[in-house]
Amino acid sequence: MNEMISDRELYLKACEARDASYCPYSGISVGAALLTASGKVYTGANIENSAFSPTVCAERVAFFTAIHSGEREFVAIAVAGGERGKPAKPEFPPCGICRQVMSEFCKKDFKIIFGMEAFSTLKELLPHGFDKDFIV
Repeated sequence: MNEMISDRELYLKACEARDASYCPYSGISVGAALLTASGKVYTGANIENSAFSPTVCAERVAFFTAIHSGEREFVAIAVAGGERGKPAKPEFPPCGICRQVMSEFCKKDFKIIFGMEAFSTLKELLPHGFDKDFIV
């Protein structure tokens, strides 16, 4: 792993990414900063839709942008969220759908930072995840 920035720096990038959130329905802005094994950071923000199902989370925006750019190895992601215009909540873990997407592209020891002092691994947040090991 080539971790070029600290967990704190990655989390602060997630906080900054919240500014790009489009959240007129929930009022909850979420930002994500994804660190790749190559040392690049991809950010994302949640984008809501009045139909709700097309809404996409910040974590998935970051992942899909990185994947579209050719990245396939990931080290960590930081997630920051809370009421729009207010500081991020002390802890804001990713939703189940985002955890499932992470399980497709990340190892079980993938680090998930969801607060200035809150973090876990993918295995801890998704202990019985459905992944390609079940299919093969």
